[in-house]
Amino acid sequence: MPGVESEPGGWERWQWDATLFAGAAPYYERGRLPYAPGLADALRDALALDGRGRLLDLGCGPGTVTFRLAHLFEEAIGLDPDAGMLDEARRAAAERGVPNVRWVCERAEALPAGLGLFRVVTLAASFHWMDRPRVARATRGMLEPGGAAVQVDAPAYRPGEFDWRDLPYGPPPQAAIEALTRRFLGPGRRAGQSVRNTSPSGEDAVFQAAGFAPGKRVIVPDGRVVVRTEDDVVAQTFSSSHTAPHLFGDRLAEFETALRGELREASPKGRFAVRLPDNVLTVWRPRAERP
Repeated sequence: MPGVESEPGGWERWQWDATLFAGAAPYYERGRLPYAPGLADALRDALALDGRGRLLDLGCGPGTVTFRLAHLFEEAIGLDPDAGMLDEARRAAAERGVPNVRWVCERAEALPAGLGLFRVVTLAASFHWMDRPRVARATRGMLEPGGAAVQVDAPAYRPGEFDWRDLPYGPPPQAAIEALTRRFLGPGRRAGQSVRNTSPSGEDAVFQAAGFAPGKRVIVPDGRVVVRTEDDVVAQTFSSSHTAPHLFGDRLAEFETALRGELREASPKGRFAVRLPDNVLTVWRPRAERP
């Protein structure tokens, strides 16, 4: 709803609602920056995966990471509360002929939800939306012996690590996009029906409090230069929770026209470039129970 007044908006007071990513699913795969090509191999090597066991991908969205990792397991389950995201995941699974994945429309807070035990539980740019202590505790109880929880970072979540030097085109005009968003939606960063201007950190402390050993980081090298079109940047904008299509109401077309205007002003050729930072996996294993 355009024009919502800003509120303190800290993540501690924010409450999830089902409109968080409403309308974003069709834009997600095109809009989001890609993960490093070696992501699956890095996870396999770090956890000595051998094709056995099951994967649970929490907050899977349209299956971006689920599909990358499914071949490492006998079965993979993607869990997400957004039905539109899972519709996209099912369509992609049929197109790709991925036989060992199924999708569950549910919040992570409902775990264990009768899903059984898993060798690996992944959270790819999703944990910050959850009741983290509750989900971490549930995850620990759902791991088979030797299993692990793994947070998979997303390239766009570490903007300070982008290297903008020696690129064939300039970067997307992020400051102009943010100013335009504020003009349409107000000063607060929208998240569903309310505002959330901050995001939690300290994931390692959360997992340790839930009975895990300290996390171990695995770097997945990247550094590729990705050229983005105007349509890609529009899709990236509409794939984000704070600029999800539903937030603009009957001004959605007006916002898109203005957004494209900003992009053309920044790059008359309609091309932008990004050098992708490395990905980071953080692996938590349950602490051994004392006798």
